[in-house]
This record gives sequence, C-alpha cells and structure tokens, in this order.
Amino acid sequence: MKYEVILFDADETLYDFKKSEREAFKNTMFKFNIDYNEDYHLKIYKEINTALWKEFEQGLITQEKLKIERFKRLSDQLDVSFDAPKFAKLYMEYLSDASFLYDDSMELIETLNKSYRLAIVTNGLTLVQDKRIRKSILAKYFETVVISEEILISKPDPKIFEHTLKHMNFSDKSKVLIVGDSLSSDIQGGINFGIDTCWYNPNKIVNNTSITPTYEISNFDELKSLLLHA
Repeated sequence: MKYEVILFDADETLYDFKKSEREAFKNTMFKFNIDYNEDYHLKIYKEINTALWKEFEQGLITQEKLKIERFKRLSDQLDVSFDAPKFAKLYMEYLSDASFLYDDSMELIETLNKSYRLAIVTNGLTLVQDKRIRKSILAKYFETVVISEEILISKPDPKIFEHTLKHMNFSDKSKVLIVGDSLSSDIQGGINFGIDTCWYNPNKIVNNTSITPTYEISNFDELKSLLLHA
C-alpha cells in the first residue's frame, strides 16, 4: 500500500460538529433566557464564528481571544446584553458534552485501523475537543489526538503535522495522507508540510481556490476504495 499513516481532521469529517454546535448554542441561549429563534440566532452566530476561525487560521487572532470575542460580537450584533465570558464558558461546557459521529465514521475507522496507523489533527479548543474526541468511542483507534490549542500550533501551519508524526515516531512523508473537509486548513496544511491530501467534500462544493488536493472524495466508500483497493 502507498500509505502507512492516515491523519484525519475531526469536525465535519468524522464528527458532526454542526449538530454539536446547534445543541450547545440552543442550550446556552435558553440558559441565558434569550427568546431563541434557531433560524435567526444560529445563522448569525455561525457567520461570526466562521469569520473568526478564518482570522485564527490567518494568525490574526488567538484561540484564547476567539473563545470570548465571538460572543462579544454576537451580543453587539443582536443588540442583546449578556456577559460574554460567562456565555462562552457555558457554551463550551455544553459543546464538550455534545459528541456526535457521522453514521459511517465508526465503520470507516474500524476498517482502516486494520491496515493503517491513524491520528487526528484538529484545530480545536482543548476543553471542548478533549471530551468530545479523546473520550469518544472512536478515540481508541487513534494513536494520538493532536489539539491545536494544546500545542499552540494550528493548521495550516506545517509544524502541527511535524509534531504529530514526531509523536508517532514516523518520518516518511511519502507514506502519509491527510483527510479533511477544509481546503484552507487541512488541505493547505498538508500541502505546506509536503504530504498527500484528500479533500472530503460530501456536498460536492466547487473548488474555486488555487488549493489543489491530491484526491477528492464525496463519501467514505470512495476513501476505502482509494486506500484499500489501490
């Protein structure tokens, strides 16, 4: 087989982060006695959060500041007064308890685990990802789960992959593949590090960027075919 090590992104690749986010945000809004309308409030929050994570990828904001800044911006945009640090703390507590796998994730990882060494590399917050991912039923199949906030390095910085492979005592980049849903984070990060990349694109979004993955898949059967029948 061409590869020996498969690095996976976590959220929106193996884990249904949108569902986790939806549940945690709803519960926090209720706790703060805000008259919650998911179609309105969640949409605004997601726009703010997505923009901030893009800023983080570009090195424009720290994860520590991001945790609270997103809720400061939410409060301003909604013109609703609440304590942003307290809101952030409660939201992350709810989010850490909301671990949902996609339907095919377990079967995929159980299958690949028989032939490959596996690891997760996630741009996440330690408080949230440690419980959602490291303590999930899927975690036992991964040699390591690398969380960006924990090591103060994030994708697309190639050093996060260097750290992961060093932890795994593996150095042959030609035998490593990164699988993830984000072109700017997972795929660009893999390219920066000099490893092959596989863009998981279940919604078949048109790639209008200059980022070119080695492979593109829209479902896990395609990934299994690529890795197990090559």
